[in-house]
Formats: sequence, structure tokens, C-alpha cells
Amino acid sequence: MDSAERDEELVARTVAGDRDAFAALVQRHERRVYNLTLRMMDNDQDARDAAQEAFLTAFRKLSSYRGEAAFTTWMHRVTLNACHDLMRKRGRAPLLALDPNVEPPAPPAPDHAETSAGAIDVRRALAEIPEDFRAVLVLHDVQDLAYEQIAQALDLPLGTVKSRLHRGRVALARIMTGEPARERGSAGGTSEER
Repeated sequence: MDSAERDEELVARTVAGDRDAFAALVQRHERRVYNLTLRMMDNDQDARDAAQEAFLTAFRKLSSYRGEAAFTTWMHRVTLNACHDLMRKRGRAPLLALDPNVEPPAPPAPDHAETSAGAIDVRRALAEIPEDFRAVLVLHDVQDLAYEQIAQALDLPLGTVKSRLHRGRVALARIMTGEPARERGSAGGTSEER
């Protein structure tokens, strides 16, 4: 298989019955999908479950991919849906399993770099941001998608994407500076109109 083969060509081959083509799609996108699920679920096992479910769903529904958007955009939507479904199935609010009043266990060796601690703080802060804002933040600031791609992936107007990104960043900044939860909640609710 040509390593430069486009996603759309691999999709067409998969729909025609070539399972090796789907394996190539999975290999090409597995890291991005897992990173997205990890930031949405904030738990390695849940992230792996959601990523696996996303690829299973993609395989089953690949014939519905029309090519109007990039395959990565379509795959982001499938992945976010898998995260939402898993959260609903488990009957819990996203990322609220972490108790902010309980300190995590100390690392086994005190030689971790400060950047590692900073990354953990950001992950914990992301866990407290409403799911709608978190999805846009992760897609834009972590996955480096353009506003238009996010709007397409989430089926939202462009203005809503920009608004959620702004509000998510404000909420993240407030959490990172240690403002009390009652003030963080005033950053904006999650019941934003589409």
C-alpha cells in the first residue's frame, strides 16, 4: 500500500471490503483519536474504551461517510459521540469522578520535571470545564483544528465554536488560578443555544 494514500481512498477500499485499508486508517488516526478521548474522559481505561468504540462505530458506519468534510473531521465527530455515549452509559457526568478535595498519590520518585506537574494540573483543570467547552478547547488548542473544522465536526455554527472556545479558555484560566468553584460556574453555563 502506498504510504501517501489519501484517507478517502482508504475509505473507498474499506467499503469495498478491504480490511487492510481500514487497518491503515486505524494506524494513521489511532494516536489522535486516543488523545481526544483521553482529554474528554481523563481516565486511561475509559479513553481506551471510547477510542475502541469510536473505531468500531467508524467501521460499521464508514459507508455513510460522504466525503463532504475531511475524514479526520468525520472521525472527530464519531470519537466525540463515542465519548458522550460512554459517559451516558456509565451514568456519570464527564470527568467528575475526580474528587478535587483528595490529593492524588505522590509519584514513586520525586524526579519528575515541573512541566510534568504543569501538564497534570492542566488535565485536572480540563476535567472541571463543562463538556461542551472542553470539546472545543481540545479540538482547537490540542488537536489544532481550525474553527471551521470544529464547527463541522460538532455540527455547530461558527460563532458558537468561537464563543465556546473563549468561554472555555476563561473557565480554564479561572480554574488554573485557583478561583472558587462558585465563581467558575459563572463563566457560562453549558446550555448554550445552537
